[in-house]
Amino acid sequence: MDKFTRKTSFEQWFSPIPPSKLEELAEHHQLNYYTKKLYIVSFLKLLLFAQLNETESMRAVSDTLFSDELQKTTNLKSISFSQLGRRLHQVPTHVFQEIFLDLVAQIHEKTHFEQRRKTMTPLKIIDSSTLPLNLNNHKWADFRKTKSGIKLHLRLVYLEKGCSYPDKAVLTNAKEHDRGQLEVLVDDKECMYVFDRGYLDYDRFDRMTDDGFFFVSRLRKNAFTRVLESFELPEDSAVLSDEMTLIGTTQNRAENAFRLINVLDSKGNELHLITNRFDLSADEIAELYKSRWAIELFFKWMKQHLNIKKF
Repeated sequence: MDKFTRKTSFEQWFSPIPPSKLEELAEHHQLNYYTKKLYIVSFLKLLLFAQLNETESMRAVSDTLFSDELQKTTNLKSISFSQLGRRLHQVPTHVFQEIFLDLVAQIHEKTHFEQRRKTMTPLKIIDSSTLPLNLNNHKWADFRKTKSGIKLHLRLVYLEKGCSYPDKAVLTNAKEHDRGQLEVLVDDKECMYVFDRGYLDYDRFDRMTDDGFFFVSRLRKNAFTRVLESFELPEDSAVLSDEMTLIGTTQNRAENAFRLINVLDSKGNELHLITNRFDLSADEIAELYKSRWAIELFFKWMKQHLNIKKF
C-alpha cells in the first residue's frame, strides 16, 4: 500500500471509532478543556496515521502535516512535536483502553462471538511478549542492569484464515511471571484456552478444572508423571501416545487427573501436551495446540510494524 492510498483511505481506518464514544471520553476525562488547537479527535487521528505510516518519532509526525490531505483530515495546519509530546502525556492510558474494548465489542458482534459461544467452544490463545525499553528513559520499568522492559500479556480470539484478534491485554513490568496473569486472562467457561509452558502451575490447573475452565498447555520435559490409563489411537494418528495421568511429585502435584498427549512438532521434537478435555480426540487436541502459532505471528507483526518502544 503506497502513501497516497493510505491517505485517501485514512477516514475508513478511523471510522470504527464512534464519534459518540470520543465525545463521551473527552467529556469524562476533560480532554478538550483549555485546548485551543490539538483536540483529542485530531490527536488520535495523528497517532493512527503515524502508526499506519510506521512513523518513528513525534518530530516526524509533526512534519507529516505538510500534507494537504492530512491537514484536511485532522483540521490542523501545523503542530510542533513538543505540543504532541505534551498532549500524549496528558491523555490517560485508560482512554486508549476504552477505545480498544469498544473495538473488540464491535468485532465480537461482527464475528457472531456470542452465537459461537452457544453452539461451539471458541478458542482463546494466551501468551506474553517482552518489550525492551531504554533504561535512561524508563527507569520505572526496571528489568536488567542495562535495560528496562515491560511485558504484554495478551489473549487472542482464534479464527480461521488469519482473522484472529486480541480481546484482552495486560501490561506489567517485564519481571512479572506469566503464570500470575492466568486468573486475569481466563474468565469465560464457554471458551477453550491454549497457552505455553510458561504458565505451568499445578495448583492453578486444579482450580481451573474444578471451576469448569478447559485448557491445553505443555509440560516441561522433566515433569514427573504417573500413568493411570493408556488410550488407543487410530492407525492413521499423528499422535505418539494418549494417556490419563497424574502430574507432579508428592511435594508439588495436581489433585486432578489430566490427559497427557505426546506429539512431534514440525522439527521432530517431542511435545508433551496436557489438557483437562477428555471428550476430544488426541489429534484434535494436538491441532488445538498448533493454533498457538497464531499469537506468535501476531507478536511478530506487532513488533515489525508498530512503533511501541518509543514514540
